[in-house]
Amino acid sequence: MQLIEDLRKEHELIEQAVGSLRAFVTARLAGQGDPADGTRFMAFFRHYAGDFHHDKEEAVLFRALVDRAEIPEDRGPIAAITGEHRRMAQLLDGLEPLLGSPLLAAAERTRILALAVDYSHSLWRHMDAENSVLFPEGQERLRRFHIQELPSRPMTEAEQQAREGALALLAIYPPEHDPEVNRGDGCVACPSFGTTCDGLEREWWTDLEWEDMHERMSSD
Repeated sequence: MQLIEDLRKEHELIEQAVGSLRAFVTARLAGQGDPADGTRFMAFFRHYAGDFHHDKEEAVLFRALVDRAEIPEDRGPIAAITGEHRRMAQLLDGLEPLLGSPLLAAAERTRILALAVDYSHSLWRHMDAENSVLFPEGQERLRRFHIQELPSRPMTEAEQQAREGALALLAIYPPEHDPEVNRGDGCVACPSFGTTCDGLEREWWTDLEWEDMHERMSSD
């Protein structure tokens, strides 16, 4: 499905931009970097990652899963993923005034680092969960309802400018890797697993799928 392939490719740029944001925050804490670049980072995560990418996920892919593939909207993976979108937007609300700040107060320095770490860890793990669980499983469920493709849309001018701004920032602030983030594939690596979502099998599987699994296990 081309829409899902597009979403995966967008993840590649978003992943790099998050690492670049971490490098920018490290530079600012060392008294380096241009505070004005904070505005370009914010434009990317607001307009490209949010208005463009997250909106396509929610308004197109998730809507089709709920309306056409009988997937629950108020619980399970879709509710968890949309909840994470809202939470990460709130983290950006906290980061925005600090990204261009001189960071003179110790409390500001502590807060910008904590928010940047929380945002990056959350977004990295969020994309892992979408790539390894939601996208492949969602595509399979749509296929069962004879849905092979979903519509997409081109970027607006603001979204395109935000993307180009991020590409320029990547050259200035090479993405920073964080060895402390716990990443991986599958539901157990998802930040919502065990809190707002009990996992794909419990939330999405039908009785037939459970019966098939038990049959395969008993035959092994």
